[in-house]
Order: sequence, then C-alpha cells, then structure tokens
Amino acid sequence: MTDLTRRPGIVSRLLSAPLAAAGLAAVFTLALWLPTASFAQDLTQAPLAAPSTDISFLGLFLQAHFVVKLVMIGLIVSSIWVWAIIIDKWLLFSRNKREMDRFEQVFWSGQSLEDLYRTLAGRSNQGMAAIFVAAMREWKRTYEGSARSFAGLNQRLDKVMNVTIAREVERLESRLLVLATVGSAGPFIGLFGTVWGIMTSFQSIAASKNTSLAVVAPGIAEALFATAMGLIAAIPATIFYNKFISQTGRQAQRLEGFADEFSAILSRQIDERG
Repeated sequence: MTDLTRRPGIVSRLLSAPLAAAGLAAVFTLALWLPTASFAQDLTQAPLAAPSTDISFLGLFLQAHFVVKLVMIGLIVSSIWVWAIIIDKWLLFSRNKREMDRFEQVFWSGQSLEDLYRTLAGRSNQGMAAIFVAAMREWKRTYEGSARSFAGLNQRLDKVMNVTIAREVERLESRLLVLATVGSAGPFIGLFGTVWGIMTSFQSIAASKNTSLAVVAPGIAEALFATAMGLIAAIPATIFYNKFISQTGRQAQRLEGFADEFSAILSRQIDERG
C-alpha cells in the first residue's frame, strides 16, 4: 500500500481506465444510434408513395368515374357510327358519279329515246336515269292517252323532273345531319367528361390530403382522355360533312343541268308534233 500511495499516477490511471472505456462505448453507441434515428425521422417525414396506376388507354377507361365512362362509351359509339356513314357515303357518291358518267355517254351517243326508255323502264334507276325515266313516263302518258292534252305538258315535265331531283338530293343528303351533329357537339361532350373527371380528381385530392403529382396525374389523364375521344369523333365528322355537302351540291347541279337539257329536247318535239 505504501508503494501504491507513493505513486498516485498509477492509481489515477487505473481508476480512469474504466471511465475511458465506458466513454468510448457511449460514443460508439451514439454514433450508431444517430444515423438510425435520422433515417427513421426521414421515413416519418417523407410522403407515402402513390400506388402504381395503369395509364394505358384501357386502364384509364376502367379507372374513370362512372359518368366519364358513359361519356366515353357514347363518344366511341358516335365515332363508329360516323365512320360507317362516311364509308357508306363515299361509296354512294362514287357510284353515283360513275352511273351519271355512263348514262350521259349512252344518252348523247345518238340512241333512240324510246329504246333507251324501254331499257331503263324495268330497272331501279337513280340519278340522271331516274329523271329520264320519270320524264319519259309522263311524256308517254300524254301521247298514249285518249285525250292527248298537250296544254301544259312542259310544266308537267318540269314538275316531274324537279320532284325527282329533290328525291335524289334527299337521298344524297340522308344521314349527313348525324355528321354535323357529332362534329359540333362531340368536343363539348368530351369537355363535359373532362370537367367531371377533374372535379372528382380534386375531390380525391382533398380526401387523401396528398398533392403529389403521382397521385394527381392519373385522374387528370382520365379526364383529358375524354376530351381526346370527343375530338377523335368530331374531327372526321366535320371534315367529311363539308366534303359530302360539296359533292351533293355538284351532283345536284349536274342533275339540274341534265333536266334543263332534256326539257329543251322534249319541248322541241312537242312543238314539232303540235
């Protein structure tokens, strides 16, 4: 004990060694605990990840609101109807043009009007052939009748041909109103679906209290998809409506021109026979 008391440095070193070891252990534990606590704090402060969402066209349709789905289905049906009318009218106007070209070639070839009438009388005629058959039928009724009343024959022929022209134009213009309606109302119907979808998206944002873009984007995409479908239905409807109206006007002018020429031919024959 005398030696130990004579050497206080040794005692202090022996007493301080456990304290130093304990301090090192405390520092090491604190160094390990701080990153873990910081990571846990970051996790608690970070926003929750948004669930994965299917943003394909089919996914957007299936995830849309019920009202938006009805709008989309209506626009899909309208688009299919529009394209069916477009294809039918395209074939109709092409066929009418070929038939009118063929009839004019035969009519002005010098063939007898009686022979041409006998050839066409038993058929279902359209366009110029229908005008020719209607006028010749009225002509033959007058000349083959017992009274043979030539008074007012020109007026009767003009009326018969005008009525036939009106029927032909009505046949050409049938269902074009559908194209006009879809072309004008389609964008507004799609916009209605967009407004409704955005409204429901903001309601979802308010309920979840999460303004992350990953949460907002799917709802906005669903809403804009309705507008895109409205434009898909409206754009071809507007384009082909204008095209078909123009073609109807041109073919109506050809029919009226033929009716005037044929009326002049029949008028000359009435003067010769009268």
